[in-house]
Amino acid sequence: MLEHMFDLADYWEPSVTDQSQTLIERMRMAGRAEAQAAAARLDAIGELFELRRVERGECADWAVDTWAAVGGEVAAAFATSLAMAGSYLRYALAMRQRLPEVAAAFRAGTIDYRTFQTLAYRTDLITDEQVLTRVDAELALRVPRWPSMTRGKLAHAIDRIVAAADPDARRRVREQLQDRHVTIWESEDGMAEMTGRLCVIDATTLDARLRALVATVCAADPRTNDQRRADALGALAAGAQRLGCGCGTPDCTAAQKTASPVVIHVVAEQATVEGRSQTPAALLGAEGLIPADLVTELAIAARVQPIVAPAHAEPRYRPSATVAALVRARDLTCRAPGCDRPATDCDLDHTIAFADGGTTHPSNLKCLCRTHHLLATFWGWRAQQLPDGTVIWRLADHQTYVTTPGSALLFPALATPTGDPPEPDPARADRRGQPTAKMPLRARTRAQHRAHYIAAERHRNHQARRATPAGQARATDTRHRPPDPDDPPPF
Repeated sequence: MLEHMFDLADYWEPSVTDQSQTLIERMRMAGRAEAQAAAARLDAIGELFELRRVERGECADWAVDTWAAVGGEVAAAFATSLAMAGSYLRYALAMRQRLPEVAAAFRAGTIDYRTFQTLAYRTDLITDEQVLTRVDAELALRVPRWPSMTRGKLAHAIDRIVAAADPDARRRVREQLQDRHVTIWESEDGMAEMTGRLCVIDATTLDARLRALVATVCAADPRTNDQRRADALGALAAGAQRLGCGCGTPDCTAAQKTASPVVIHVVAEQATVEGRSQTPAALLGAEGLIPADLVTELAIAARVQPIVAPAHAEPRYRPSATVAALVRARDLTCRAPGCDRPATDCDLDHTIAFADGGTTHPSNLKCLCRTHHLLATFWGWRAQQLPDGTVIWRLADHQTYVTTPGSALLFPALATPTGDPPEPDPARADRRGQPTAKMPLRARTRAQHRAHYIAAERHRNHQARRATPAGQARATDTRHRPPDPDDPPPF
């Protein structure tokens, strides 16, 4: 039997004072106000969507429909991505159309934004309005009384209520085979991390292929086996048949350049390439920076292409490779407010349309993702571009936003004014205000796409229930099937 000695000095009883009570009450009030503010934000977004729909119509078969157009306004207002704006829109419409009782609790500050997000997502597969009404009322009554839960526990608690009302609407985990995936994300200092789940045959094949590539270097290669395997994966992705040896010996029989059909673009100062500067580089298509030492090492085997500004405007619509490289390196991302789509995935847009007399010149070109390109063309987004690449946007209701090139902080030389572009060609300027382009159409409207997705999910759930013997619990996993690819993440 163990005996414990305790010193009364180890115990402390907090005092109850007016000050401590006031602080706790301030905490509670701030939490409620935060939830109310989040609900008010979604209410405003939902009202804006309804206003634009009344003004313009649904435009359901347009490639950039009313939903996407309002999403662009929301993204600009909050300086966030189109995906996050779409997430706001989805929750805003859930408040207005699907979960009015839960929304009332949200507006009152009884539940917070995280809880509402979970409620909206976990009930998204319910299609019967009467069932949804019952579930909405029950959740609004019960959720505020639940203790604090992790997101996983909260999801399970909601799922129990949903499953009792509509078993096919319960969000289920996928089977192990369906759950295979590979995820890659940037970490820091120009590195990335990867995790995944593969079929055993594919995994065995990949492992053997990496071992075969590692074996192509000579014994003097200075890398560890783990480093060689990591480099071999990059070589494999590039389509190489051998892994370049790092021994540095001129007569090494294994030393060969890695033949690669894949091209990546790194923007760096010349001094960094030559090893005379510690200024990091930027990888087009990624957010992270590449350390200077790594840039210098990569430059040994890479093709280095200087970025130069053209002396004159080009007499054609499609810019040359030289001008395109300059504009993408200068902008780094889409130039619409809040958008972070990499420049490599963007169109090169004439700020003054080429058909209206605009010239193909860096001072009249900017990177726009396809969605923002269509918004600028068909939804009244107006832009003015300055010679240093600054873009001044004017949206509906006199909203004004200013975006600067992504290189302004990293590579100021790329944001050096390239001069005023030539005046619009008078022979084409008379076409201003007479657009001839037509909005691309969707093969399936957003509503049809969503209905198809929900029907497929419900069918899968129904089949899974039929295949599971009564009373037999399925193995669960913490990962859930991501939502419709056309929609933003649920959280």
